[in-house]
Amino acid sequence: MTTESAVPAFRRGAKFRFDAVRDAWVLLAPEKLFMPDEIAVEILKLIDGTRSIDAIVDDLAARFEAPRDMIATDVVAALEDLATRGTLTLAEPS
Repeated sequence: MTTESAVPAFRRGAKFRFDAVRDAWVLLAPEKLFMPDEIAVEILKLIDGTRSIDAIVDDLAARFEAPRDMIATDVVAALEDLATRGTLTLAEPS
């Protein structure tokens, strides 16, 4: 189980960008292409390799005026799924 103190970062070779041809945000990894939904896009935009999950959750909860615990559940689930798929790392601070 991932804690909210973990810091998500894109793995080497993974890129998150706007694809003008598809007119959509895409997450590219070696031999993989993901087209994240609107919620995942907002989460991925906040990944910078230094910001913790806790900070990402706080930002999204404030921005969307949503219950923090509900946002936290969704964010952790999305990041764990992408980590399992090999696009992210979730490093616990030392």
